[in-house]
Amino acid sequence: MAGIEPTSKDDRNLKGWDFFILWSGAAVSLAEIWAGGLIVPLGLGLGLWAILAGHLIGNTPFALAGLIGSRWGIPTMVSVRPAFGIRGSYFASALNVIQLIGWTAVMLIICGQAADALSKFYGFSNLTLWIILSGAITTLWAVIGHRFWKYLQRISVCVLLILCLAMTFIVFREYGWDMLSQIPRKKALPFMVGMDLVIAMPISWLPLVSDYSRFATSSRYSFWGTWIGYFIVSSWMYLLGLAASLATQSSDPSGVVMNLMLKFGWAIPALVIILFSTFTTTFLDIYSTAMSGLNIFPKLGERRGIVLGGLLGTGVAILFPALLHYEHFLLFIGAMFCPLFGIVLADYFFLKRGEIDLDDLYKRDGKYWFWKGVNPLALIAWVVGFTIYLGFSPMLIEKVLQVKIAFPWALGSSLPSMIWAGLVYLFLKWGIPNRRG
Repeated sequence: MAGIEPTSKDDRNLKGWDFFILWSGAAVSLAEIWAGGLIVPLGLGLGLWAILAGHLIGNTPFALAGLIGSRWGIPTMVSVRPAFGIRGSYFASALNVIQLIGWTAVMLIICGQAADALSKFYGFSNLTLWIILSGAITTLWAVIGHRFWKYLQRISVCVLLILCLAMTFIVFREYGWDMLSQIPRKKALPFMVGMDLVIAMPISWLPLVSDYSRFATSSRYSFWGTWIGYFIVSSWMYLLGLAASLATQSSDPSGVVMNLMLKFGWAIPALVIILFSTFTTTFLDIYSTAMSGLNIFPKLGERRGIVLGGLLGTGVAILFPALLHYEHFLLFIGAMFCPLFGIVLADYFFLKRGEIDLDDLYKRDGKYWFWKGVNPLALIAWVVGFTIYLGFSPMLIEKVLQVKIAFPWALGSSLPSMIWAGLVYLFLKWGIPNRRG
């Protein structure tokens, strides 16, 4: 059956520090600074609580999903098979390919626009060229392979973190914590809705995490390296975006930060941050686009899939630059993947007690074949969770229906959809005995 074979012991060479670096590099991103600006209505104090609580909640299922890959050596979309069925995992793969191409495009657009803005100071401007250049280098980064990633990431991420310290110093030196904390909330934004905009970021990585944790030497170290690395640096980037937006009321906090670095004579370091933060983040999107594609079309080949993913992401970035207005994109990712992985985690930890039959993951008519390759109970639970997410997210309802709706609750969407999807799935499995899986 279609799918990527389990990773051999010889290929498992990533340790806890490597995962800390890998996911720190993923979090050093202009897109995360940009996303921090989305919660500016909460103000600095409440916004900081939303950032910390959102990452605490979002990071946990993100890192837990990585345990499946690190223990069994399988990529994320193959780990979906025990719950959704072999063909049912194609549904998750298709959703993931869509979001990853979107993320690749978003990252390349932000990189291209920021690099173009900086290059204008030297009399050169060509947005399309910057997008193509960043897309080509990022795709090459993904092609190189996991044996070299850890060395590339160690060097580039250490440099990026040093530069980010300087960037943080510049922002808070310019505006000051006291001034930022006194800026009042401008409009009503429920705390839990703001938190959803934070939770959606680690959740957006959840469908990718086992693509990398499968190379781990230890499940324990990969879990904590992933959790701590992403929590610290992503929270940091969100805070930078929040501070820059509060101080200037700009809708482009990453642009504010880069302009400040120019003001202080840090043009070259700013360009390094723009380019290398794109490389260390976006290569994960491109590589995992290939992994999700291989789950459906194994004859595609890993390198061919990576190149195709890079070309598609770059093409979308050039053709659809308006993709930058992406708060609804973030929420829609949460709507798709919060309930999906609520089901996967409930199935793995509560029903299967952490056990998977590796042979049956690739076997027609095995225990994970269910009904014609699909587990209908998982799909039903996913629909329930997806509906709950929409129902608890007025921003998405207003976007889809073009109707202003006043909701009596402000509970957010991520936790209710993930928990209820998992509970509905467990109820259906326990209530409707199934001899397969």
